[in-house]
Amino acid sequence: MSCRELVETITEYLEGSLPRADLDRFESHLQICDGCRHYLSQMKTTVAALRSLCDDRLQAAQRDELVNLFHGWKRG
Repeated sequence: MSCRELVETITEYLEGSLPRADLDRFESHLQICDGCRHYLSQMKTTVAALRSLCDDRLQAAQRDELVNLFHGWKRG
């Protein structure tokens, strides 16, 4: 897996929805790439921070809309 592929699949990884074959490639890449390990760490920190801010303030429909917008933006 390349760094670009890892960036493109990181959301699925964090959600636990990455297919097994891709998961193995993702984790193998992390073993050899300091930059991607750092990127994953930053993403985990960002997600945790956003969860702590958003969980109490957003209703489920608003949260779902934001997630859908993010996924649409990601697909480009």
